[in-house]
Amino acid sequence: MIGLDTNILVRYLTQDDPVQSAKATELLERRLTEKNPGFVSIVAMVETAWVLDRAYFLTAQEIAGAIERLLQVDVLAIENEQEVFIAMVVLKQGHGSFADALIAELGARVGCTRTLTFDRKATRLPSFEPA
Repeated sequence: MIGLDTNILVRYLTQDDPVQSAKATELLERRLTEKNPGFVSIVAMVETAWVLDRAYFLTAQEIAGAIERLLQVDVLAIENEQEVFIAMVVLKQGHGSFADALIAELGARVGCTRTLTFDRKATRLPSFEPA
């Protein structure tokens, strides 16, 4: 297994740099295999969503589509894939941010009954409550 940094994922998704995007595409589409997959950590996934939002100004729907595309790549092993999927659905449905939804899902996975926050937007998600 080979760990993948955020910039590899961003270059693959955006295809905005001729040299780096080509290398990222070669890696994900030809060099990685199901026996030797690329590992995408939760941190890299959240950073990718953040970069697509803040640096590329993609909409929530576009970011959800990009995350969904990564989830469909057979040669990627995505940490907490089920929680990432649920957070992507929340984002796609316009119910909250990817990061907030992922925080809620990861908390629920370990038994949290709710997540306290000072973030008003996060309280739109049913598992968040104002602190």
